[in-house]
Amino acid sequence: MREAVGMAHIADSNTNAKLKVTFFWPFYGNYWIVNLGDNYEYAVVSEPKRQYLWILSRKPTMGKLKYSKLVESLAKRNFDIGLHKVTPQT
Repeated sequence: MREAVGMAHIADSNTNAKLKVTFFWPFYGNYWIVNLGDNYEYAVVSEPKRQYLWILSRKPTMGKLKYSKLVESLAKRNFDIGLHKVTPQT
C-alpha cells in the first residue's frame, strides 16, 4: 500500500473548487474539482493544463454505468481519458 499525505488550501473562495496542494513544502500544485457527485459520492480532479485526471470515489468501487457515463461526459468536455487509469481498490 502507498499513501500520500498533502496539505491543501482553497485558492478560489467563490467556488471552493480550486485548491493549492502541497506534498512537499514549498512546492504547490493546482488541483481543480471539475465534476462532483450530487451527494459527494465522487469527485473528478484535474489541473489547469489538464495533464492529470483523477476520479475519486468514497467507496472502493463505482457502478460500471455511472463510471462509463462519467468518463463519457469528461471526454465530451475534451479531457484526455487516456490519462485516467483505474487503480485496484481494497
